[in-house]
Amino acid sequence: MPRQNTPPSDYPQAVLQQIELLARNIVIARKRRGETQAQWARKLGVSLPTMARIERGDPSVAMASYVMCLWLVNPAVGLADLIAPQNDHAALERELSRVSGPRKAARPRNVSQGDPVQAWRVAEPGATPAPAPARAPTPRTARRPRNANAAGLAALMATPPTEPPA
Repeated sequence: MPRQNTPPSDYPQAVLQQIELLARNIVIARKRRGETQAQWARKLGVSLPTMARIERGDPSVAMASYVMCLWLVNPAVGLADLIAPQNDHAALERELSRVSGPRKAARPRNVSQGDPVQAWRVAEPGATPAPAPARAPTPRTARRPRNANAAGLAALMATPPTEPPA
């Protein structure tokens, strides 16, 4: 087994409690179905000792084994939905505050910022300022607002969740 970066004994207590709760729920689901640990181990493709470790809430068991248990209980609900972008409320609130927060005023551009046309106009004594050269119009799709992702996530947050296909 590959060496883990953080030993399970160093996990936060809240994480260990969630794994133990998950394990208890797996035991309840298996027993309610009238199945043995050996039957579930076969379905999951794990050994009987690994199935026992899952049911004890051993945090060193591979995540895929726990996810397979969840899938056996309810294949219609995906674990990834728990942290899908539209369900990440803390990040959505942060992005909304960034989008709706006060905007900085644009700074006027000066010669030192590298505008060669403006530098020429300033440098030539007695020259009358010429109009700025026209720029080619940029297609709307090429210009993305600074907070396009945040605005999109805000729109997702505002829409009601959809039911998964049956």
